[in-house]
Amino acid sequence: MTCNTLPPSRSELLRLVAPCGLYCGGCLAFVGGNIRNHARALRELLGSNFSAYAARMAGMNPAFEQYDGFSQLLNFLSEGSCSGCRSGGCLLGDCGVRSCTAKRELDFCGLCPDFPCPEPGLPANLVERWEKNGEILRAKGPSAYLDLLRVRPRYP
Repeated sequence: MTCNTLPPSRSELLRLVAPCGLYCGGCLAFVGGNIRNHARALRELLGSNFSAYAARMAGMNPAFEQYDGFSQLLNFLSEGSCSGCRSGGCLLGDCGVRSCTAKRELDFCGLCPDFPCPEPGLPANLVERWEKNGEILRAKGPSAYLDLLRVRPRYP
């Protein structure tokens, strides 16, 4: 049986993929992302009283002794604090990509005729990834690029 899926809408693409090509939807800080949604689901499945069970289970498995720290991390991951750079929430600080793509009326750097530009305005540790992402986005198109992003780990 084949499953026909609709391509993502432009608004979904722009919500999930930053102008630089980073996958906001996979980021641990993204308000509508998978990490947040799964962390919330796990927190709900465990319930608010699981710490009492973890204390009892620590005798069977010492890993449960760390439950308080795990619970703090799970709570953090379930909150999500960033709505993406298109909404003004860029976590990279002085990134120049958003303003450049807006000025050029482009959705993504990889679609720019001048890509890759010599000074993308990104932190140095992201320039290589930006270039690779832009090349893939240009070659595959935005919809296929998002499909690829959805199946690869965000933090390889």
